[in-house]
Amino acid sequence: MAAAHRMIQPVLKTVYRKLGGRRAFGVTIASDADLARAVDKRLPLKFLVHMKDIGFSDREIGQFIIPARTRRHRESRKEPLTVDESDRLVRLTRVQSLAEDVFGDPGKANRWLRQGLAIIDGKTPLEMAQTDAGARVVEQIIAKLDWGAAA
Repeated sequence: MAAAHRMIQPVLKTVYRKLGGRRAFGVTIASDADLARAVDKRLPLKFLVHMKDIGFSDREIGQFIIPARTRRHRESRKEPLTVDESDRLVRLTRVQSLAEDVFGDPGKANRWLRQGLAIIDGKTPLEMAQTDAGARVVEQIIAKLDWGAAA
């Protein structure tokens, strides 16, 4: 239990930093509850820029977070992401942060996230992480890699 707690706080801080920190959020995110509140309030579209900064392509953003056509519509109306889209953005940032922490290199982590894995029926970790349940499976695989188990 202590090891799991040890991992949570740095990952939360990493997610917060990768998504633009206080400047982007407008508040300090110091707990998972703070992050959940921010998601519930709907994140602005500008957060998608941060996804590109950490290695996600426009195509992947369209596939995993918000379709390009919907994004253009929201941009024209100056509307934020929905709660579900905000949640997907945070979830993918969290998975990417965990992978980067284990692999020690953003490039290696991003390549691994896009590689089909037999343990998840040939899906990529990014495809699997589209749901909360799938993201938990990916997080378990990352934890096994961190512990030195083959995945």
